[in-house]
Amino acid sequence: MTYILSDRINNLAVSQTLAMAAMARELKAQGKDIISLSLGEPDFNTPDFIKEAAKKAIDENYSTYTPVDGYAELKEAICQKFKRDNQLDYKPSNIVVSTGAKQSLYNIAQVLLNDGDEVILPAPFWVSYYEMIKLSGGIPVVVPTSVESDFKITPQQLQDAITPGTKMLWFSSPCNPSGSVYSKAELEALCAVLKNHPQIIVVSDEIYEHINFSGSYCSIASIEGMLDRTVTVNGVAKAFAMTGWRIGYIGAPEAIAKACTKIQGQVTSGANSIAQRATITALQANPSVLNDMVHAFHQRRDLVIEKMKSIPGFKCNVPEGAFYVFPDVSYYFGKTLRGTEIKNADDFALYLLAEANVATVTGDAFGNPNCIRISYAAAENQLIEAFNRIQAAVS
Repeated sequence: MTYILSDRINNLAVSQTLAMAAMARELKAQGKDIISLSLGEPDFNTPDFIKEAAKKAIDENYSTYTPVDGYAELKEAICQKFKRDNQLDYKPSNIVVSTGAKQSLYNIAQVLLNDGDEVILPAPFWVSYYEMIKLSGGIPVVVPTSVESDFKITPQQLQDAITPGTKMLWFSSPCNPSGSVYSKAELEALCAVLKNHPQIIVVSDEIYEHINFSGSYCSIASIEGMLDRTVTVNGVAKAFAMTGWRIGYIGAPEAIAKACTKIQGQVTSGANSIAQRATITALQANPSVLNDMVHAFHQRRDLVIEKMKSIPGFKCNVPEGAFYVFPDVSYYFGKTLRGTEIKNADDFALYLLAEANVATVTGDAFGNPNCIRISYAAAENQLIEAFNRIQAAVS
């Protein structure tokens, strides 16, 4: 029987990060020794104190439907976290808890975008931004950056991208996939442009906030005049190694928060009850509990940057956050490696998978076709072996 699928799904791109991870798993199942550096997932376990809170919630029978926008106690904890870490004054009515920050982002796109609205996307960007915007009727306006600019847009680039149809600016800091972190001064310079365009809503994805080696952090909503036109997105997946718990949240102007609650009520309702109770405990903890994990990521970043120095043709910035490197590999385009012609980053990523048994992700999925994304959320011995294999495969 032939099934006629919707144009919506036929026009939707597959997530390249998940596709490469699936390919790596399939090769592993065939007995190949694959080192997967494709997924953005900490290789640490969820801290014990958070797991204990979840067990306690089970014993206390938190097993019924939760409020659509999250438990009141969790929303209070999120407000306190925003004040403590980001100097943001939110009330519980500004908070919506969702099934992961990914759902938070999709909710935002659905409630704010009409057909033809333009959304500025500094590239590289996280793979799902582009498709979420398209699904919601918006038009992604990609602003390219490069290694030389530390993968950050300039105020002039932002100004040049704005049109009468611009509705939103989406970005992440620390950035997935480049690891770049915007300083307060850099954000203030962008805000100076935005102040002349009050119709533009900013979506600031801060999921990697605590995995940050720069020594400081600034939320764009904390800059004067930006709180009422910014949606701050965060969650516990990355910093607390809770990817499978699926808890994300937003701080937003009340009208936007209410709209997100409205759509969520028709799509998923409230997020998982046990995960929410555990998240209260996670957010109430002093961020210093994350120091050991952040230190480990910092060491791995330095290791990976050092290993890349010995690989010809890899050009990379020094990321100040997250757990990725995003090297420019265009040096290899047009070359033939062991009988394989490398035309683009897609070819190069597939070549590394086939020849080096190392899974990465093409940068084309992130809006930069000259790069590949490599996650260093893996043990040091695996990283050393992976980069030794990559070096051998391209030498």
